Amino acid sequence: MIKKNWFLLAKKSLLKIAFAILSTISIISCKTDNKYSEVAIAENGEIAVPDKIDFTFHVKPIISDRCFICHGPDKNAVEGNFSMVSPEEAYKALGEKMDHFAIVPGNVEKSGMINRIYSEDPSAIMPPPESNLILTDYEKAILKKWVEQGAEYKDHWAFIPPVEQTVPEKKEDWGNNEIDNFIYQKLEENNLKPSEKASKEKLIRRVYFDLTGLPPSPKAIHQFLKDSSSNAYEKVIDNLLSSQDYAENMAAEWMDIARYADTHGYQDDFERTMWPWRDWVIHAFKNNIPYNEFVTDQLAGDLIPNASLEQILATGFNRNHKITYEGGVIPEEYRVEYVEDRIQTFGTAFLGLTLECARCHDHKYDPISQKAHFSFFSFFNNIDEDGLVNGGAGVIPKPYITITEKEKSDVLNFVQLNKSEAKEIPVMVMQEMDTPRQAYILNRGAYDQHGEKVYPDTPASILSYPEEFEKNRLGLAKWLFHEDNPLTARVAVNRFWQRMFGTGIVASSYDFGNQGALPSHPELLDYLAIKFRKSGWDTKDILKSIAMSQTYQQSTVISKENLEKDPPNKWLARAPRLRLSAEMIRDQALFVSGLLNTEVGGPSVKPYQPDGIWEETTGGGGGSTSSYILSEGKDLYRKSLYTFWKRTVPPPSMITFDAASRDLCSVKRQETNTPLQALVLLNDPQLIEAARVLASNAITTNEELAKQIIYIFESATSRLPDETEITELSNHYNDMLNRISSNEIKADEYLSIGSYKVDTTISSDKLAALSLTAHTILNLDETITKG
Repeated sequence: MIKKNWFLLAKKSLLKIAFAILSTISIISCKTDNKYSEVAIAENGEIAVPDKIDFTFHVKPIISDRCFICHGPDKNAVEGNFSMVSPEEAYKALGEKMDHFAIVPGNVEKSGMINRIYSEDPSAIMPPPESNLILTDYEKAILKKWVEQGAEYKDHWAFIPPVEQTVPEKKEDWGNNEIDNFIYQKLEENNLKPSEKASKEKLIRRVYFDLTGLPPSPKAIHQFLKDSSSNAYEKVIDNLLSSQDYAENMAAEWMDIARYADTHGYQDDFERTMWPWRDWVIHAFKNNIPYNEFVTDQLAGDLIPNASLEQILATGFNRNHKITYEGGVIPEEYRVEYVEDRIQTFGTAFLGLTLECARCHDHKYDPISQKAHFSFFSFFNNIDEDGLVNGGAGVIPKPYITITEKEKSDVLNFVQLNKSEAKEIPVMVMQEMDTPRQAYILNRGAYDQHGEKVYPDTPASILSYPEEFEKNRLGLAKWLFHEDNPLTARVAVNRFWQRMFGTGIVASSYDFGNQGALPSHPELLDYLAIKFRKSGWDTKDILKSIAMSQTYQQSTVISKENLEKDPPNKWLARAPRLRLSAEMIRDQALFVSGLLNTEVGGPSVKPYQPDGIWEETTGGGGGSTSSYILSEGKDLYRKSLYTFWKRTVPPPSMITFDAASRDLCSVKRQETNTPLQALVLLNDPQLIEAARVLASNAITTNEELAKQIIYIFESATSRLPDETEITELSNHYNDMLNRISSNEIKADEYLSIGSYKVDTTISSDKLAALSLTAHTILNLDETITKG
């Protein structure tokens, strides 16, 4: 148990510690100013627009944002009988007499749309004032020139299957593989130059975090620095990709996508057992199961002929949604919500589309009708499940399988049953009904408003559903990986790119539709998508290609010229500088202190969190989630992947650092910087305890203060400190020691935080002073930042 809770640090004496730490951090941490502004380009008083207007990159973003709400794909919301979704609709005659046109290709004067966007009459101007939408002068000029040049339409880029790309010729002596050729071409087009290669210390730290979620050990860094062979870096990548840490790091991201949690959600929020499915995910990534099999097993493993128990277990992916136990709800209403959750997850995770937007009406921005939405619905509508689970905690929602010791020994040896007190583990899975449940268009999306009958099908705008495919989830998985499906491979490789660079080639990795971002490097995206497919959907192969590129290996140093030309680093003339994820921040502290428990798999654990927050939010059901019982021993120090996730009260320190709530599928986390994050770094018992153990290790390893500081600094930042940093940290240590000697800081009180036994052979005053110094280093911007 923690001897002192989090709020102990609010006491006056320990607040002074925080201020002392912050003052030192401000000296040592790098300072950057990310503010920038973009100004419209004008010449001779006229708006400068491209010579050739491209519908996809210039026009589509404007009309999608400003026009589609009234003139888009939703047929029920089209105003004035004018839709801009296709040339046939956009060019047609309008009015009662059919005597005027909104768009006349090549003729601005006869194009009513152009006249109205330039009008100053409030009753005529478009967009209308009451819409709170406006067009800038630049956007008006784009639309005008587009009409002048013939108002050419193109299909939405993401719905056109990727095609083989001609790799640009290599220019100058820069680049390691084809990725670099595409990147360099864009840099050249934008008058940018790539940055120099990052130092070996920076590079190994970057690739370790990206592939394993952990920093390199000082030993690994020194070995890499000494290795002068031409393939030294490649050997590091290969070792990381074959490691268990890689598999767990990939699984951590998949938990967000799969909305994994250890409780059912809603008011009662009872505990559920889904960790064997998590063990399967780790096992799949460790063995580099091809992505098409990885997804197919999770979508429809139970429907594969002669399905193995492993494939059935994989379908737990579809059951990770919230489930209610609350009396008084309408079961059918909630059953429909569960199916809707599966649709949303399918659309977000695999298609990069907001399918949920078409639940109540035709999608207002993408060519997905309400009928298409409920055709997807019918794929996931055929399991015999209850909308309301009757009974209290411990009742398992059907359908489910029970994993026994025998089954573990026979086929599921990756499931860590030995870490559970129970000998039989029930896990929710998918099981198709003998007679498929009829699906309907639900009027306004309401569960009880049945409209037209619908059957399993997919939108022709994406890819028509082949007649030969089964009309079930297995057929849907085959459709997903059909060679003509334009989205699946693109969405996947874009997420891999996002993992390595912080932002995808399509920045809106959750939305490849009309409202989503355009790809910064469309040819590269298609090249990677086809490469991924041709490789046999080999995830490790794609990640290695990215990591081996010179683009990835660039320095993060920002030149003034590049900052002015490309503030957000869209064209990748430098490597990104990103804060570590919530899991990485905690796991790094555990790793560098030697506290990290590297056991793989098994039930979730309960590390430190503030007292009482579960009790304050518990509903009327009680059960194992009514109060938080802290784990003991080594379980306190397991990777954050295994932290118990209660939906109504997610781990507070992880949520503070932008972890997903797990209520819904999430493929991209928010990126925020808040004062609460600083407070977590300063007050979290896990970090204070890790700092103490790190300091203790430093003292037992080195007698001199400077060497102790070097040991701690290198462990945390992956580089050696310079003389100035050693001096500043030594001064900080002495300042802390003086405050302890004057009883301004109570050493014993500070050292009592955390469960790990204090080394009583070390002077408590010196240990506390060095622990506070280590805590300062763990708070450095450089420590919690990748790159």
